[in-house]
Amino acid sequence: MKLGKVLTTSIITFGLIISSSAHSAAVNITRDLESITVKHGGKSVKVMRNQNQKNTVNPAFAKTSRKCPPFCIQPGTLAPGVETIAEVEVIEYLKKMNAGDDSILVVDSRTPDWAAKGTIPGAVNLPWTKLNPAKGADPISIGEIMEGSFNAKNLEGLWDYSDAKTLVMFCNGMWCGQSPNNIKNLLKFGYPPHKIKWYRGGMQDWEILGLTTAKAAN
Repeated sequence: MKLGKVLTTSIITFGLIISSSAHSAAVNITRDLESITVKHGGKSVKVMRNQNQKNTVNPAFAKTSRKCPPFCIQPGTLAPGVETIAEVEVIEYLKKMNAGDDSILVVDSRTPDWAAKGTIPGAVNLPWTKLNPAKGADPISIGEIMEGSFNAKNLEGLWDYSDAKTLVMFCNGMWCGQSPNNIKNLLKFGYPPHKIKWYRGGMQDWEILGLTTAKAAN
C-alpha cells in the first residue's frame, strides 16, 4: 500500500515537472530570468525574448553602414562618472521601476519618427533636441523637463539635484549620437554623472537580442 502511494506521488510529481517545463520559455533573458512585466503607457507589458529561434533582426536595424558623420561609432565610455550599461542592467532598472522605485527614469532620446518604430517598454520618449539649446530648446522648456520629468529643483537659478532621478538613457545604438547628445547637455547643466546611465547598445542591440518592444510613450 505504501509502495503504491509512493509510485502515485512520484507519477504526479513527474507530471507536474513536465507540465511546468512545457510552459517555460525556450529562450530566456538570462539563465534564471525568463521575463519581467513593466508598466508602459498605463498598461502592463511583458518583456521577454522572441521565442522563434529562426527569427531575424528588424530590417530597420539590419543596416551595417551609415554615413559618418553623423552616424559615427560611439566610445565605450562617454564621460567620466557616467556608467555604460548593457541589457541585463537595463532590465534590472526596469524591474526596480515596476516594483515602485520612482527614482529611476528610462529615457528614449530618439526623435519621434525613430521612437515610433518601437521602444523599450517602460521608457519615455524625450528627443535629444528638447535638451539642446543649439536646436532651439529654450531655458523655460528645459527647466520644465528638469523639474517635471527629472525631479530636479530650481533654487533661484541654481539647480539642486539631490532628489533628481537616475536616468537610463539610450537611442539607436553604438552608432547613434542622440543619447550622447542628451547626456552631454545634461552634464553641462550640472546633472550628476553618477545619476546618468548610458545603454550604449540601444535599440539595435535590444532588437538583435529579440527583446520585446512597444509603441513609444511620452
